[in-house]
Formats: sequence, structure tokens, C-alpha cells
Amino acid sequence: MSDTTFARLDVLKTYKLYVGGKFPRSESGRVYEVTDAKGEWIANAPLGTRKDARDAVLAARAAVKGWAGTTAYNRGQVLYRVAEMLQGRREQFAAEVSLSERIGPKKAAALVDAAIDRWVWYAGWTDKVAQIAGGANPVAGPYFNLSTPEPTGVVGIVAPQAGYGHSLLGLVSVIAPAIATGNTVVVAAAADAPLPALSLGEVLATSDVPGGVVNIISGRTADIAPTLASHQDVNALDLTGAIAADGPGAAAALEAAAADTLKRVVRPELDPFARDWTDAPGTDRLLSFLETKTVWHPMGI
Repeated sequence: MSDTTFARLDVLKTYKLYVGGKFPRSESGRVYEVTDAKGEWIANAPLGTRKDARDAVLAARAAVKGWAGTTAYNRGQVLYRVAEMLQGRREQFAAEVSLSERIGPKKAAALVDAAIDRWVWYAGWTDKVAQIAGGANPVAGPYFNLSTPEPTGVVGIVAPQAGYGHSLLGLVSVIAPAIATGNTVVVAAAADAPLPALSLGEVLATSDVPGGVVNIISGRTADIAPTLASHQDVNALDLTGAIAADGPGAAAALEAAAADTLKRVVRPELDPFARDWTDAPGTDRLLSFLETKTVWHPMGI
């Protein structure tokens, strides 16, 4: 018997899109290289297309009724479960964030911890946001006048870009508040740092998050974002990462396309460096994609 030994080959990970609770390859069948700070290859990411974006919108729309109809308390439990599962894969995400953001392992681990804490923070708000976004209104007459918040629907998100935000913490900071309030989302991941976003899909798939509530597409933002901005079945648009991805002109064009279909829009910051995602999140994003339903009811009936 030969005593020849062979070096073991690593099993390289195949990253895929996350759409409708499943992991399809890009409709194009194409991938693009993700590299580190030295330009060395890290992995291949799927090159999402406009067709992938449209498929994701269909999945998000199909999930709206069930997710919005889930009790706020139950949504909080689901978000907390995401934190639990992310905690279990902390080392993997720290490694991916370190490579994606070109930062040291300790800082990357701290950012992953902050992302875990952010899921917990928003999980605690699911059954409390109605108390700050709604209430009983005083009226001059024998009526009750009650205002209650309801989710906007399908939200398209241009995720924060690496180098300007954090590929995981910034991503969680825009996804979590939108789904905490009952919306579903389609996310264009950071083009130059998509790996933490694509791995987050694996966490969501094992965290009781119903299929279609979160959909994540990697690829060129210039290909994906215009489809989300102009799609008539997308109800709102978060352009947080638009300027960092493609510049002010592209962000303005996306906002104009959203206006054509009467979308609610969260505008990008003019200075992409201004946002520090480690800051306390506040309630602004929780309230960004809520509509107010007001009901009048006679007293005594």
C-alpha cells in the first residue's frame, strides 16, 4: 500500500441569491469575482439581473399578506431567532466582514456583535411601535377616532456599500426595521462586498422567517436598482446605498423613477461617509415604511 499523502482540497462555497426562501443561481448563470484589498480572489458571487429582481418582487408580494398579518409579538420572536442563529455563525461572519471591509479580525467581530444586537433591538420594537405611531385622537363629537399603523408593503432597498458603511451591520440596519413593522423587502446587496449579505440569507432561511419576506440579490447596483425603482408592485424605496454605489446622478434618477409609481422614498445621504452604523439606531427607520389607518366609530355602539 502506498504511503503517498495528498493535501486536502477545501470545499469552496458556492454563493447564491436568496429569493422566496430558496437559493437560486442567477437567471443569467453568470458570476463575478469578489476580491480583497490586495485584489486577490475571495469568491464568486452571482451576477443578478433585472429578471432576478422581478422574480424577487413577485416573491416579496406573495409574502406580504402572511407577514403583515402575523402578530407583532410573533414577528419579534422571529427577529430574535435571527439573532440567535447569527450568534451561532459569528466566526464565519467575522471572517467574511473582515475580508469584505478590509478591516482587522477584532473590529470585524465587534461589527458582527453589533449586528446581532441590532436584530435584538428591533425585535423588541415590533409590539411597541404602534404605541408611538398610532393612538386615540381627540374629536369634537360622540365618536372614537383611532389611528393605527400598517405596513407599506414591498420595500426595495439599495444596501449600504462597503467602504462607506458596513457590509453586515449596515445591511441589518436597513432590513430589520422594515420587516419588523410587517413589510417585505428586496435588497440589492453591496456590489463590492456581497458575501455577508448572501450568507445572511442562509441565516434567515433557518430562522423561521417565511420565504419571500427577505430577498437578497447580488450584482451590479446599476442593473438591479432601476428595476426596483420603476416596478409598479414595489411600494417603497430605500436608497441608502445609492450614492455610494453609482453617484448622485444615479440616485436622483432612481428617485424620479420611484415618483412615477408613487413610491415612498428614503433618500440617500449626500455624504456617504456621514453615516456611522454603530450609532444607536433610533426609531426613524421603523416609522419610514408605515401607513396610518384612521377609523371613526360612534360611542356607545
